[in-house]
Amino acid sequence: MRVGIADTTFSRVNMGAIAIDELKKHASVAIERVTVPGIKDLPVACKKLIDQRKCDIVIALGMPGGKEKDRLCAHEASQGLILCQLMTNTHIIEVFVHEDEAKDGNELAWLAEQRTREHAVNAVKLVLYPKDLEKEAGTGQRQGFSDAGPARR
Repeated sequence: MRVGIADTTFSRVNMGAIAIDELKKHASVAIERVTVPGIKDLPVACKKLIDQRKCDIVIALGMPGGKEKDRLCAHEASQGLILCQLMTNTHIIEVFVHEDEAKDGNELAWLAEQRTREHAVNAVKLVLYPKDLEKEAGTGQRQGFSDAGPARR
């Protein structure tokens, strides 16, 4: 399995290094990494990882700021990532941590690490162990903060 990692210099946490560390704990995989300036650069980086470097799955990591224009940029990047998935028939796990999700820098760093690690595991499951994800269907999994749990009647 070949996993692509696309991350940004805009992020305040080295999410790419965290993803690579977690991937190595869960599977023997080849890793291809590309770092770009910002989140709107992620879609083409992911497409290149898939088309040129033959990645089976890609993890796109970014940290949009907390302002309205940052939300808009994140939405545009997200749409580009979805389009890239459809064009290549390859999963791209989007891992965005918005700065306004945390109350301070410590919580932001913690959240970025937790969400990145949990999604790295999801990438391994999606390609190598899809039945593991099937077992988690309907369980209210959340990446980063606590899981929501299943809804009860």
